[in-house]
Amino acid sequence: MIVKEIDSSCIESIEALFVEVFSGDPWNDDWSDRAQLRSYLRDIMDCPNSLSFALYDGLSIVGAALGFIVHWYTGSEFYVREFFVHPGRQGSGLGTFLLRSIEEGLRGRELRSIVLNTERNLPAYHFYVKNGFVESIETRFLHKGL
Repeated sequence: MIVKEIDSSCIESIEALFVEVFSGDPWNDDWSDRAQLRSYLRDIMDCPNSLSFALYDGLSIVGAALGFIVHWYTGSEFYVREFFVHPGRQGSGLGTFLLRSIEEGLRGRELRSIVLNTERNLPAYHFYVKNGFVESIETRFLHKGL
């Protein structure tokens, strides 16, 4: 297993894995509009401060963290927009390996933290807590439909 920094040149592999992960339980997202999916991934992977990583098993991508650097008053942060591991490989330690590899790589970049959003009722929440993330009780994610 190896973790490499990636860019949108490998978007097709990321797209296929993303659909495989998030189309199933517990998310059951409908990503049948592939143009919308491609736009979403490009929004993350082609932005000016994009920073994304892939976990490779040989030539195959089996996990990824897609995000970008945010320059905040307390210092720069790696904002993880999407973090995922192949459904058949979840629970095997690969997510923790990917996260730890990213942390090691970020320490030399003068980034102060990794931030992300997740839903409390999903297994991902427990994964992040187990890996040292702390929930901000002051912050709330708000949404308003149009």
